[in-house]
Amino acid sequence: MARLMSAVAAVAPVSLAMLVLWGIGSVAQTSTVKVASAAIASDVGFFLAQKKGYFRQEGLNVEFTQLANAPQMIGPLGRGQLDVGAGTVSAGLYNAVERDIALRAVADKGSMRPGYGFSGLMVRKDLVDSGRFKTFRDLKGMKIAVGTFASANSSAVNEALKRGGLTWADANMVELQFPQHLPAYANKAIDASMTNEPTSTQAVQNRLAVRIAGNDEIYPDQQTAVVLYSELFMRQRPQVALKFMRAYIRAVRDYNDALADGRLAGPNADEVVSLLTEFTFIKDAKVHREITPAAIDPDGKLNLKGLRNDLAFFKELKLLQDPNMTVERIVDTSIAEQAAKELGPYRARRN
Repeated sequence: MARLMSAVAAVAPVSLAMLVLWGIGSVAQTSTVKVASAAIASDVGFFLAQKKGYFRQEGLNVEFTQLANAPQMIGPLGRGQLDVGAGTVSAGLYNAVERDIALRAVADKGSMRPGYGFSGLMVRKDLVDSGRFKTFRDLKGMKIAVGTFASANSSAVNEALKRGGLTWADANMVELQFPQHLPAYANKAIDASMTNEPTSTQAVQNRLAVRIAGNDEIYPDQQTAVVLYSELFMRQRPQVALKFMRAYIRAVRDYNDALADGRLAGPNADEVVSLLTEFTFIKDAKVHREITPAAIDPDGKLNLKGLRNDLAFFKELKLLQDPNMTVERIVDTSIAEQAAKELGPYRARRN
């Protein structure tokens, strides 16, 4: 217990979030890996690997710390206080690497696949009903909410604007966390948004907004979230980093078995839904079954095309400290590739 408390204390100075530890593991395990999670649905690979014993089978004692988002993880990852984190690839991540904060994006944790538009363009229902919005071109002049500026979410809005022949400057952008999109629609404080699940489904169910298109249609190449490794972790303990990835990809393949027809409706969906209700902030199993789940590549492959497109968007808005920044500066696909090779081809589970 003393060792666990010291691990928490090491991270606490750089975080305002409450720290939560899950799944401590047995004392017989020899390699400890410190992982940060935001307790969201796309962290399902971490949860499954822990719950099903995949980490333990690799000889790993995984300590989970709850942090709200990737920006809170960057400092601890760079200093080696955390080994693994997750989040979106934002301008801030590129700028952190430019400042020699040593971390890398190593595997998929959420990406677009046909039928799995976990986020999408929403427009206020009265604007659709009145005919004010008919096509993407009608986004011109609208007040559009994004989860955070300088993020993949903002880049997705930019792709929607392009579909209407518009630019970022043609709309009025506001930064608003996803749960706040609901009251903003109710108060007519926003006209449109790029909203993640479960908020997007709730907006439709409450008749506040209409889902115009999912990002699987608007931006099919988008890499929405990634697994992050501390570079110190990769350099100093490469075999442990590989073991962690092997367990993670096994779990992600189990998750893919739970997907069917754009829902958690596959052969082992009950197991995954139960796990998500235990480990995420959504405690209603019905919600997990109703919303569109995130897609995660069963080999952990990153969509580099999408990452390059987001990077070009960040450069266009002059958000980067180094205008010559490249995706390759923050990405290392070698560990996921090696883990997938050792596990062999993914074979979907049958009913």
